[in-house]
Parts: sequence; structure tokens; C-alpha cells
Amino acid sequence: METINQEIEKREDELRKIRLAFLNILEDTQEAKNLAVEERNKTMAVINNFTDGLLVIDKENKVELMSPAIKNLFKEKEDNILGKNIFKINSKKIDLKPLKEILKQKKEIFRKEAELENGIFWEISTSRFDFGEKKGMLIVLHDVSRDRLVEKMKTEFVSIAAHQLRTPLSAIKWSLKMILDGDVGNINKDQKELLEKTYSSNERMIGLINDLLNVTRIEEGRFLYKPEKMQIEGIIVNVVQECEEIIKMKKVNVKFEKSKKMLPPVIIDEEKMSLAVQNLLDNSLKYTPEKGSIVISLEQKKDDIVFKIKDTGVGIPVDQHERIFIKFFRGSNVIKLETEGSGLGLYTTKNIIESHQGKIWFESEEGKGTTFYFSIPYKV
Repeated sequence: METINQEIEKREDELRKIRLAFLNILEDTQEAKNLAVEERNKTMAVINNFTDGLLVIDKENKVELMSPAIKNLFKEKEDNILGKNIFKINSKKIDLKPLKEILKQKKEIFRKEAELENGIFWEISTSRFDFGEKKGMLIVLHDVSRDRLVEKMKTEFVSIAAHQLRTPLSAIKWSLKMILDGDVGNINKDQKELLEKTYSSNERMIGLINDLLNVTRIEEGRFLYKPEKMQIEGIIVNVVQECEEIIKMKKVNVKFEKSKKMLPPVIIDEEKMSLAVQNLLDNSLKYTPEKGSIVISLEQKKDDIVFKIKDTGVGIPVDQHERIFIKFFRGSNVIKLETEGSGLGLYTTKNIIESHQGKIWFESEEGKGTTFYFSIPYKV
């Protein structure tokens, strides 16, 4: 009898332990559930308060999740977006076709702009995710319409101001030229030196105005206007000849290594391509010390003509490489050497090359020189 009682007590004790274990599991499960709900609520709070439009689409391109901003961007109700195929969503108030065309690309997108209709611009970024069977894409839409409008107004202001400034500067230039040439009477040596300095300063101002006008034309998309098929070697020869006086004054050895074989012609705007080459040569001349060297070359690589200009100048600091093509940027080391400069030359050059469907890049080490390259396709 006592043995039976002991057995019963033992089983009851085991049941109590099992019950306690189940209770602990239930408590842990509930705690985990509460944490999951809390994290979900936090995530939804972030999404609901996000100023940009967020879309999460599954592997079948159906919208699984969206932020409230999407309703304003799409100008549609949530029911007409959530759960629908992104490529089949249509809006009566806005054309979504440009967005759909971009989303058809398989690769991820980072800050690509699309004009949906006149005056409405979106900046689009996408990121694909793959968590086992859970596959899809996160889409971030940012309305940059106001930014584009402000940028347009700034561009128009710069354009108007530059045009207004160029007229009196041109008048001053020709007046000074007439005085220096003696058209209005003889001048003494001191007067001539003073007028020559004034003329030189005026020329620099005109150059800056021209740079600003080039920037406005680039931003308005009307920079190239006379593309034609020609040999690029002739442009380089002309640019080097135009810089002969500066080359002699700087005492720098400039060499153009022509290709051993005849290069195919390219479709280019002669005036703009000359400006691009001149900007690169000017930079090399400015920042290469006396008795330094500059070597220019051309070669054919696959479907491109590659231009190369290598100098033994001061180079570009590593921490400033990423900013070199930004408007108005000038390297900290070159400002000490050459106080004059607008910081628009490389920005303009980059846009000229890219307008020709080309690419521009460089290699540089501070104190050891810089090599700039650009490639222009000859098969278009």
C-alpha cells in the first residue's frame, strides 16, 4: 500500500513539473509574441510616419505593404494599391508608366529620377530582399518636384545674371583694347601696365561668366547642338597649339603621342569637345611645376576611343577624389598654388563627355601627378 502511495506521489510530482514546464513555455511564447507585436508596431509607426513613399512587393509583384505617403503620390485609395500587381496599378490623375519602366529593370536602383508628367519628378530607389521563401523588393519613392523647381529657378537666375554681366564686361574689354592699341592716343609705360592688369582681370571675369553660362546650358539640357562625325586628333592638335604661349611661359614639356594607326571617326560637337580637352590641359598646366611633363595620347579600345592626359603635377588628395567633378569644388592643395579658378572646369568637362555617351575618370596621387581619361564610343 505504501509503495502504491509513493508511486502516486511520484507521478503527481512529475505532472506538477510537466504542468510548470508547459506554463513556462506558454509564458515564453506569450512574451515572444508580445515582443513581436511590439516590434511590428514600432516598424509600422516608422512606416506610417515616413515622409517618403514606401512599397514592399512580393515575388509576384503584388503590393504587400505601403506607407500612407503612397496614397498621395499615386493619388489613389489604398484599396486600389494594396494587394494589386504594381505593373497593373493605374491612376486617373497621374501617369505611372515611367515608374513601371524603371521597375522592369532587374538590377537594384539608387536614386534614379523619373518625370511622371510635366512638373512632377520622383526619385526612385529599389532594394531586393531574399529571406528563404520570402522574396520581393522594397521601393522608396521621393517627390523631388519642388527641388527641381527650385533648381530650375536658380539656373534661370544664374543665366539671366550671367547674360546681363557679360554685355558690360565685353564693352569694357573692347574699350581697354582700343586704349592699349593706341587708338585714342599714346599712353606711357605705367599707364599701359595698369591697363594690361585691368584687361587681364576683365578677361578672367568674362571666362567665369562663360563658365556659368555653360553650366546653365548643361542643366537645361541644351549644351550640345552641332554633333558631327570627325577625327578627334585634330581637336587635340588645335588645343595644344592654342596653349603654346602658356606652355612656353610655364616651361612645361607637353607631348601629344599620336596613335600609330588611323583611329575611326567619332560623332562629337567640335566646339564642346575642344572645351573639354582644353579644360583638362589647362588644369595640367596650372598644377604642373616648371620642367614638368604632360603627355597626351589617344588609343582605340574595343568600341571606344580613349583619351589620356598624364601630368607630373601636384596630384589630388585621396580624401577629395569623390568630389572632384562637383560644381565649384577645388582641391585644398591647388587653392594654395593657384588662387584663381571657378571650380567649374571639370564639372563642365564631365557633362560634355557624358553628353557624348562617354565616360570620364582619373588616377591621382598627391605629389606624384594625375592622369585623366575619357572614352567616347565610335559605334553609336
